[in-house]
Amino acid sequence: MNKIEHIGIAVKDLKASNVIFEKLFGQPPYKEEEVESEGVKTSFFMNGPNKIELLEATKEDSPIAKFIEKKGEGIHHIAFDVTDIVAEIERLKSEGFVVLNEQLKKGADNKLVAFLHPKTTNGVLVELCQEIN
Repeated sequence: MNKIEHIGIAVKDLKASNVIFEKLFGQPPYKEEEVESEGVKTSFFMNGPNKIELLEATKEDSPIAKFIEKKGEGIHHIAFDVTDIVAEIERLKSEGFVVLNEQLKKGADNKLVAFLHPKTTNGVLVELCQEIN
């Protein structure tokens, strides 16, 4: 793993949350997009070299909707940048981590993504991200 790629925060209202984070960081999000396959709308903020992703559910049965229903708004996941996501998945599986999606998904911000089960990472949902070339 190269670095933390971003921290994902589940929110109920993306528009209202964008206003809060614009005030916090002193700038608007650099990108907003919808990932239909995951039932989510996202916005991304830069804070120095760090990225924050806000996630709002667009479907009642989406992972973000379920997260907010169970735990409320807050940190949803930590994403790590990887160079070779397939090799990294195999390495992590050999170390005993459980991968939630064996098939890579196209995520937001031009990334291929996979997730590790929180039960194998001390309760933290970990996302692996590789830039799509």
